[in-house]
Amino acid sequence: MKAPKQQKGNTKNLWLRIRRNWGLYLLLLPAVILLICFTYRPMYGVLIAFKEYRPADGIWGSAWSTPWYKHFKKFFDSYQFVNTIKNTLTITLYSLLVFPIPIILALCINQMKSGRFKKIFQTVTYMPHFISTVVMVGLITLLLSPGSGVFGAICNVLGLEAPNLMGKAGAFKHLYVWSDVWQHAGWDSIIYIAALSGIDPSLYEAATVDGATKMQKIKYIDIPMLIPTAVIMLILRMGGLLGLGFEKVYLMQNDLNLVSSEVISTYVYKIGVINTQYSYSAAINLFSTIVNFILLLSVNKISKRISENSLW
Repeated sequence: MKAPKQQKGNTKNLWLRIRRNWGLYLLLLPAVILLICFTYRPMYGVLIAFKEYRPADGIWGSAWSTPWYKHFKKFFDSYQFVNTIKNTLTITLYSLLVFPIPIILALCINQMKSGRFKKIFQTVTYMPHFISTVVMVGLITLLLSPGSGVFGAICNVLGLEAPNLMGKAGAFKHLYVWSDVWQHAGWDSIIYIAALSGIDPSLYEAATVDGATKMQKIKYIDIPMLIPTAVIMLILRMGGLLGLGFEKVYLMQNDLNLVSSEVISTYVYKIGVINTQYSYSAAINLFSTIVNFILLLSVNKISKRISENSLW
């Protein structure tokens, strides 16, 4: 009998809090409505993955697939399954290897004493983040063009034949990851700079009194303070392991590098939008989402058990 009473008391307390802070909840209401309308309401569209979807019949009017896992099996049996999974994992895991770069950049900025130089350096490293993906890929193409690009001109001066890097399958992952580092490392370092700014100055003062060097301060003060933030960011990255972005990969693709640039997101686009195989593309995307969700839960649980840092 105690459990229902306790539940009733909790519900009553909730309504009391809402009544006392009704203004704050009113401000929150538009965001909740948008979240429901544009995030949760469209989720019923995953039914397409289990149906023979036809736009004329609609989602509910389309016939169910027989068997229900027909489109998933089709993807698992296709020649593109291994290739798209391998390419997606290769690029994503490569990106995880350069994950510490924003942390290193934040530590360097934190050690800068000249306020003016520090501001200029931060501005220069942040600016590439605001370049659109289309412009970014255009810059990469122009710079690396063997005929009219800067890279081609340098090779000509040195008397070398300029290779077509954008057309080399083996170079695709390097171009994608390192251009991404150049564009976003400065912006990604902001959260770590914010974490460093919250460190108690008395810790540095005590370390100075004890005769600690700059490297020792970084090792024993800065890095331990950054670990919780870094773990959370790493968990979020792992949760999107198969969710590699579509735009940049698609824009950098061509017939010469397709063998190493075809990832799940671009394959879903081509199958669903271009070839109009809606149910098949929905099944592939749902498979990717489920894997990402399982990875997020697993990594979060492991992190909580090992370091006591987790999302929840």
